[in-house]
Amino acid sequence: VLGWNLVAVLILMTIGWLISLPARNVTVVDSLWGLGFVLTVWLTFVLAEGFSGRRWLVTVLTTLWGLRLCAYLSYRNWGKGEDPRYGKWREASGDNFWIVSLFKVFWLQALFLWVIALVVQLPQMASQPAHLTVWDGLGAAVWLIGFVFESVADRQLQRFKADPNNKGQVMDRGLWRYSRHPNYFGECLIWWGLFLIAFSVPGGLWTVISPIIITLVLLKMTGVPLTERTTMERRPGYKDYMRRTNTFIPWFPREEGR
Repeated sequence: VLGWNLVAVLILMTIGWLISLPARNVTVVDSLWGLGFVLTVWLTFVLAEGFSGRRWLVTVLTTLWGLRLCAYLSYRNWGKGEDPRYGKWREASGDNFWIVSLFKVFWLQALFLWVIALVVQLPQMASQPAHLTVWDGLGAAVWLIGFVFESVADRQLQRFKADPNNKGQVMDRGLWRYSRHPNYFGECLIWWGLFLIAFSVPGGLWTVISPIIITLVLLKMTGVPLTERTTMERRPGYKDYMRRTNTFIPWFPREEGR
């Protein structure tokens, strides 16, 4: 099952790479990220022989998350050219970027995707326990909170950016009043929720690597640090927003000067 899933995501990302060549835009890989998990979870559903109730639970939750993320990122990136992150890599690689991008962008993300997806593969392969447990219920509840946070935060930010009167302003309304990155907070909860479901099966503890990777990437790598660096350059009021608002975990804003 794991082998077939790796082959499947590599094929998916290779197709994305072929699409990116004539467009000279590798940002399509962002949309394929969510779809890759949907492909993996359904392929596992077909091939695995674990307890059907848990297979359905993991598959439905992952599909809802993956399709929503794919639709949101596709809409956000449509017609906006290549993401500046990838643009810098293209500039650094020069004429060789067409082949470099296959390994550095598409296949690398395929590998990360496959490793992170262990948390939705292993629970489907386990035949025991042959019933839903407290861990399954707790995991589904944590996933739901994360899904609501991420979906609502993305929608609020999308509407804020669509209003021309907000150009150059800082989004500090709705969920963004209590956290500078409520969407990332929700994303982490989603993966920790899936881990709690995986924890209910033998050997599930090892899948903790999945939420750990997601959390580290969002908090220390391409999530919070990159977003805040680019936002401070474009929005003068962002430093004040940082002083009064928690980075990640939502909480009430601090008073000015404290």
